[in-house]
Amino acid sequence: MTRILHRSIGPELPRAVSGDGVWITDAAGRRYLDGSGGAAVTSLGHGNAEVQAAMRAQIDAISYAHSAFFTTDAAESLADRLVGLAPEGLDHVYLVSGGSEAVEAALKMARQYFVEIGQPQRRHVIARRQSYHGNTIGALAVGGNEWRRRQFQPILPETHHVSPCYAYRDQRAGESAAEYADRLAAELEAKIRELGEDQVIAFVAEPVVGATLGAVPAVAEYFRRIRAVCDRYGVLLILDEVMCGMGRTGTIFAHTQEGVVPDLVTVAKGLGGGYQPVGAVLLSDRIYRAFAEGSGLFQHGHTYIGHPVAAAAADKVVEIMSRPGLMAHVSEMGDLLQTRLEAELGQHPHVGDIRGRGLFRGIELVADRGSKAPLDPAEKTHARIKRAAMARGLICYPMGGTIDGVRGDHVLLAPPYVIDAGEIDELVGRLVGAIRDVLG
Repeated sequence: MTRILHRSIGPELPRAVSGDGVWITDAAGRRYLDGSGGAAVTSLGHGNAEVQAAMRAQIDAISYAHSAFFTTDAAESLADRLVGLAPEGLDHVYLVSGGSEAVEAALKMARQYFVEIGQPQRRHVIARRQSYHGNTIGALAVGGNEWRRRQFQPILPETHHVSPCYAYRDQRAGESAAEYADRLAAELEAKIRELGEDQVIAFVAEPVVGATLGAVPAVAEYFRRIRAVCDRYGVLLILDEVMCGMGRTGTIFAHTQEGVVPDLVTVAKGLGGGYQPVGAVLLSDRIYRAFAEGSGLFQHGHTYIGHPVAAAAADKVVEIMSRPGLMAHVSEMGDLLQTRLEAELGQHPHVGDIRGRGLFRGIELVADRGSKAPLDPAEKTHARIKRAAMARGLICYPMGGTIDGVRGDHVLLAPPYVIDAGEIDELVGRLVGAIRDVLG
């Protein structure tokens, strides 16, 4: 009998005992292809010797030093590396222990920034429906995942939400991508004006929406339009790359493909590659200077921020992923994954959309391909596909409530960046088998 309160209370989970590349082996000796990198975490695959060596060296030197008293070479090196890879304008780094912590820190930075510059009346945060920004109270409030929010709604702080950029379902017939982007930007502007032109702190969005919508990228020009609206009203732009960043979409930072630079960007998951819990917020010099020239501190902190072993692991992960060739490999394997999925599932009567960027792909499942009608939520198709995939030795990330928190099913794929063409074929074959097991 387990003493762990697992995410779901039910059948006993298999015990993972080893990992190598894209494969995990359980205690019974069964191998699973890690087609989702856990939750888009395992960026470099399992058992990377260089990362493990970097962690051992840091443990031998010093395993912990509280950030109120010391900095460390590992933390400083990681911050330098991240800033060196980021677009010009993101000049400083705040290290944390995960994605939810990163989002919480970014929200508090944004609020404190306006206090420091003499605009303490700003109090509203706007995000998008069907988004996900973390499970802590502040991050959950900003997120638009209705299923996750519902039972905790009475204790969530006030937030505001506008439409996602979800072209498959929301772009109108005859509406160009530019017109769709303009319409969504106008919706954000109307919400800012409704709340008060000097009352909004920030707009928060995922460059490619992850678990809630299933790897949905924005249409061209959307983020440029959003950036312009934010600038018009002095609103900070926070881009959440916890799931889609750190190489997942084929560039180190996902937002570089959008042609904008945010004021704050959050990263985690692939940053540590699963080797240590770690996350970060990158912030502009404008925000940093407001703190430095004002109160002289960021009024926030956690015990394990800047943890030396986590920083050493992440520093090596980022160094490896920034080597020549790896991001090109992610793009190449991502294109191959898209091609294979379209070849096998593109005409399936219950597959409505196959989308994504790099090694971040989503398959939206429907009751009817022509009408895009969703499957019956009572059938819990996503959960059945997850079980069927595990039975075939595939780890994938199916979710329900894609459309509105209740209706809609999708499968998210986010394999490690070291996956090869043969393993792509193996992944697609096992996934297609699982979908056919459930849907025919």
